[in-house]
Amino acid sequence: MLDPARPALVLAPMDGVTDAPMRALQGAAGAYTYAVSEFLRVSQTVPPKSAFYRRVPELLTAGRTATGMPVQVQLLGGDAGLMAESAARAHELGAAAIDINFGCPAPTVNRHDGGATLLKYPARIRAIVRAVRAAVPVAIPVSAKLRLGWDCADSVYENAEMAAEGGATWLTVHARTRTAGYAPPVFWGHVGRVRERLGIPVVANGDIWTLADFRRCREETGCRHFMLGRGGLADPHLPRQVAAELGLTAAPNVPHGHDWSAYLRNLVALTPARDGVRPEQAVGPLKQWLRLAAGRGTFARFDSVKRARSVEELFAALDSPA
Repeated sequence: MLDPARPALVLAPMDGVTDAPMRALQGAAGAYTYAVSEFLRVSQTVPPKSAFYRRVPELLTAGRTATGMPVQVQLLGGDAGLMAESAARAHELGAAAIDINFGCPAPTVNRHDGGATLLKYPARIRAIVRAVRAAVPVAIPVSAKLRLGWDCADSVYENAEMAAEGGATWLTVHARTRTAGYAPPVFWGHVGRVRERLGIPVVANGDIWTLADFRRCREETGCRHFMLGRGGLADPHLPRQVAAELGLTAAPNVPHGHDWSAYLRNLVALTPARDGVRPEQAVGPLKQWLRLAAGRGTFARFDSVKRARSVEELFAALDSPA
């Protein structure tokens, strides 16, 4: 996982997007140091073993994707006791590191005492991190993912301090408030000041869409550790470019353009067959990825594939002459 002495590039958890097949695909190029799983919701009870394996099947393969990338288990919930028990269960099932989600802005999650709603209660952040930290062996890292605050960016300083007091090994900070959602701008300067105040590593996250964005983020935050989410999917060349800038890999030979047909076929190949999954359901993640790329200008033919009702229809449209 994260080594404070070395730069790192982390694949962000994106609910419904960076599932196990996507994590395996993104890990294949060797750009990412590790990935964080989609959150496992801890609500009324500790999730059963089956829920852990469904959400993080990498637990069955020594905590690594099919392509060898380590995966950290992320938990989301507001009850410190249940979160601690869930962390202990995750460790028993093979989790090598635990992340706590205090950043999810989804209204449904926030209404049920999870994600970014905890940013309004700094003491609870400390209590949850402390409980999780105490529930797993010292050798198991416990990290926390934060936003700058609920509606005030200055809240990040107290919240980050509470997480650190609770025993967080490192923090990931998304440089927006919850009320800002994903709307620009991001405020990387706050992330840098959190890093300066704390004695633990800070992973910078938010709006790194290009190599130039990464360089500005690094300059403004002073961070050595970075998390890519939507930007790394919208431009599949970007993770390798950032990894090279960090000295993690050799400088890549970046081709002109993107072979989206190949990317998607590789994702399909890594997706296990599941009984009862209709073709129109299987095509959803592929179109979701292409929609994200289209929004950033790296895929120009979304209109020709958006009505595809199956994987076969999507590839037929994708492979047809423009």
